[in-house]
Amino acid sequence: MAEGFRVLVTGGSGLVGKALERAVCDSEQCEGLKWIFLSSKDADLTSVEQTRLLFEKHKPTHVVHLAAMVGGLFRNLQYNLDFLRNNVCMNDNVLHCAFEAGVKRVVSCLSTCIFPDKTTYPIDETMIHNGPPHESNFGYSYAKRLLDVQNRAYFKQHGCRFTSIIPTNVFGPDDNFNIEDGHVLPGLVHKAYIAKRDGSPLVVWGTGKPRRQFIYSMDLARLIVWVLLKYEEIEPIILSVGEEDEVSIKEVAEAVAAGMDFQGQIAFDVTKSDGQYKKTASNAKLRKYLPDFSFTPFDQAVKETCEWFVKNYSSARK
Repeated sequence: MAEGFRVLVTGGSGLVGKALERAVCDSEQCEGLKWIFLSSKDADLTSVEQTRLLFEKHKPTHVVHLAAMVGGLFRNLQYNLDFLRNNVCMNDNVLHCAFEAGVKRVVSCLSTCIFPDKTTYPIDETMIHNGPPHESNFGYSYAKRLLDVQNRAYFKQHGCRFTSIIPTNVFGPDDNFNIEDGHVLPGLVHKAYIAKRDGSPLVVWGTGKPRRQFIYSMDLARLIVWVLLKYEEIEPIILSVGEEDEVSIKEVAEAVAAGMDFQGQIAFDVTKSDGQYKKTASNAKLRKYLPDFSFTPFDQAVKETCEWFVKNYSSARK
């Protein structure tokens, strides 16, 4: 199976790309597969010419498309048009160049923010297009939804085996730990580091009541390898821990404090917005395929992330 496999990974220097690089080194399934990890330094994927040159140079048989313009809540609110245009452009170039190059399989990464804002829970893969996404990041959300539409269109018109994954909140080493613009868990890791250093409280934005499902980047990476090699469907698949493993932001802050060995006070700034209360996703489809897949316990994954951040503080994205 491995012979002649050349896997091109876009967004290879980000959180998921770096985890995938580690997972590939550890996986027996990946022996004999050639993996090419690329970052924005290698090409501007919003340029069809640069994207096509990339495919001509590396001649991939398979693609894992992780590259995207991403940002936290406040950046999304300001730049919805930019998020829409840049992501639609990138996705269209990658899929069309993959089609032109005769790539056998493309796995693209979506996000749970693509689901309808007003919905019933738990959310599953059939509900993506059942209503508008949350207003705060509609540009990014619609761009990601279009990837699912394109996958189906490429299959119907050309028989292409392009699919997508929908991870819940990903965290781990090599994340963006920026407090203002990053996601909640890495932001709390950075805040806890500073609070411990300065002897100040760890301040959590909002009430701490919203609930989220988190997936450790190393677990997600192992699942991406499985999707690439074994998952046959065009329809997307949610990659997540179960509904029973959903945690409150307060519990996240407590896990981060423990992982950072922070003994001080945890305070809540209730003047800050909570965002959506929950976005519970069902992993029933994943469990149908992989009933025995073992996720890293949340507290252990948070501790490993904290340890990585402390060790790599000077070079970490923050």
